[in-house]
Amino acid sequence: MTDLKRTVLFDLHGELGGKIVPFAGYEMPVQYPMGVMKEHLFTRAHAGLFDVSHMGQILMTAKSGRVEDAALALERLVPVDILGLKEGRQRYALFTNDNGGIQDDLMVANRGDHLFLVVNAACKDADFAHLKAHLGADCDIGMVEDRALVALQGPEAETALARLVPDVVEMAFMDVAIRHWDSAELWISRSGYTGEDGFEISVPNKFAESFVRRLLDMEEVAPIGLGARDSLRLEAGMCLYGHDIDEGTSPVEGNLTWAIQKARRDGGAREGGFPGAGRILKELAEGPSRRRVGLRPEGRAPMREGTEVFAGPEGGDPIGKITSGGFGPSIEAPMAMAYLPADLAEGTTVYGEVRGKRLPAVIAPMPFQPNRYKR
Repeated sequence: MTDLKRTVLFDLHGELGGKIVPFAGYEMPVQYPMGVMKEHLFTRAHAGLFDVSHMGQILMTAKSGRVEDAALALERLVPVDILGLKEGRQRYALFTNDNGGIQDDLMVANRGDHLFLVVNAACKDADFAHLKAHLGADCDIGMVEDRALVALQGPEAETALARLVPDVVEMAFMDVAIRHWDSAELWISRSGYTGEDGFEISVPNKFAESFVRRLLDMEEVAPIGLGARDSLRLEAGMCLYGHDIDEGTSPVEGNLTWAIQKARRDGGAREGGFPGAGRILKELAEGPSRRRVGLRPEGRAPMREGTEVFAGPEGGDPIGKITSGGFGPSIEAPMAMAYLPADLAEGTTVYGEVRGKRLPAVIAPMPFQPNRYKR
């Protein structure tokens, strides 16, 4: 692990008994002594605290000083309505490439006079270079290097955070705000990647450990590792970049058309104008040949990433492949995502090949576990 980076909370993970593994170029806790299953269920019942400081935090300001100009600039790289994003709000976005594939998925917040982006850890250096190369003439773009990022997720997240920052109770899902705790400036969004209500909080490095300790001192808060983060997001039907979506996958194939607002398609005011628009708009109009779907394998055995999927119990070539799979502690059953022919309807039985045997799985709606955001 000598070449791997560490977050500012690394020593605390060790103190808490975290099992450290390499992830996206960092040494990160995959679990704590509670174990993945209990951490998952604790988050669903109470409030789990995740270190996501490995993610990239990027500030983007138009050289004109107008946030509208920064929004229009960013729209050159994403098929998302950024201009229509109101101050104090954020939305999910996608960097697309010239072939209509996805370079990364990210969150974009309008903070009044600039945009704040959160990108995936493994892609952050490439994303930053991509932004600088294409938008650097019009915008000042800076990677935030001196702040940690933590996610507090679960039905008791609001109760816990409100002890330190009382007015977070007024925030709704996808609201963003700058608030203060002690003398630290916190950048808070009411969002996360578990399907639960919760918050992501950017905190200056020098305050990060004391802030996290204050939260962990609360009985409803426990540290949660990457293992439970993965099972929580899979139950919530959310994509993991590099697995469920990648440079060869279009947003339409990825079942992410909800992220492409009308202003950017269907004759909208700013239709197209993003990389890969030809393919993406064509697939929006005509439908893709394959699509990301949910699968519920029968029985108890999970179907893992890479499992080939067939139309029948024997014979024939594979019709698709599983991109994420595991056991869902909350649904008490296995679950998976796969890319399958777009004409297959929910309720159709397909067969995943596990250790040489083809086992049945039913195409099912996602999320597998209902989302519980504060709208």
